[in-house]
Amino acid sequence: MNSPVGTRSQTQDELSDAFLERMLQSAGGFFDILGMYFGVRLGLYRALADHGAQTTEELASQTKTHERYLREWVEQQAVTGVIEVENEEVDPGSRRYHLPNAYQEVLLEETSLNYLAPLTRLLAGTVRPLDSLLAAFRSGEGVPYGDYGEDLREGQAALNRPMFLQLLGQHWIPAMPDVHQRFQEDPPARVADIGCGAGWSSIGLAQVFPRVEVDGFDFDEPSIELANKNVKDSGLSDRVKMQTRDAGDPELAGTYDLVMAFECIHDLSDPVGVLRIMKRLAGERGTVFIMDEKVSDRFRVKESGMDWFFYGFSFLHCLPAGMTEKPSAETGTVMRPDTLRRYAEEAGYSKFEILPIENFFFRFYRLNP
Repeated sequence: MNSPVGTRSQTQDELSDAFLERMLQSAGGFFDILGMYFGVRLGLYRALADHGAQTTEELASQTKTHERYLREWVEQQAVTGVIEVENEEVDPGSRRYHLPNAYQEVLLEETSLNYLAPLTRLLAGTVRPLDSLLAAFRSGEGVPYGDYGEDLREGQAALNRPMFLQLLGQHWIPAMPDVHQRFQEDPPARVADIGCGAGWSSIGLAQVFPRVEVDGFDFDEPSIELANKNVKDSGLSDRVKMQTRDAGDPELAGTYDLVMAFECIHDLSDPVGVLRIMKRLAGERGTVFIMDEKVSDRFRVKESGMDWFFYGFSFLHCLPAGMTEKPSAETGTVMRPDTLRRYAEEAGYSKFEILPIENFFFRFYRLNP
């Protein structure tokens, strides 16, 4: 008979071994993301897709990169299974590498709903102010959004772009039949896009509904600069206006048929205050439409869905950004439905609805006065 002590020791050893394995697997994922980040930023995947199998010398010439650095990168990518080598037995300079066709949609097709390459930039951006994050954990202060740089800003914009262009007007708005009908009527409906970022939500709406006029609001000036460029390139400057103007301006009260906020309420220091502003913008007849992360309805260690993913962004970015201004609601990415419902009630809304829109990452809410 095994003693209880021996059984306990064996169990502890097994747990320890499993945890060691987990850490090594996590290290592999970390290096995967960083390796893909270089492939995305330096145009290496694009060159492999456009020109087929190449030696490192040929790829370096195509991408204007240094061959020795590039050789280390392609060997890492081959070992980890992202790209393939045709003959590993020949000398390093003669090996030819190619990107599997099956991976090209995820890494290169910017309009695909499966395009995840921007996630590498988004993740890189979350750790850009690492020293400031460590200091914030000790002081309780926040880390300003601007400190995360263009990787986070542009990574998030590119990641959400396919959804906004292919789902917002085509599937999400029709889940609110009265709003969908209003967008097809005259006089033209007006929409306010709060926290518009790079403007793809405003653009996506205006492309589907040619009568609609959209005003985008964001306090991040680089985001508005990017949004204005995207609007101009989309040929929508006559109906879509991006601005750093304060949406709380009393002149704007009651002028919008729809006021929307995508993936930003949980980032705000004062979400109740912003929801009040959105309510004023919508007036008595307008609608407030919110998209936020599809987190579990309560804290769970097991069967928690994608909460592991959202908590990562929360402690690295969303919570620190939301604690920049004081006082702060200190919400973080994991804003559960009951939390938003409470914010909405405090802001004076009488109707709170979770819309029947299926999405892997996001949940959709409709609020009315």
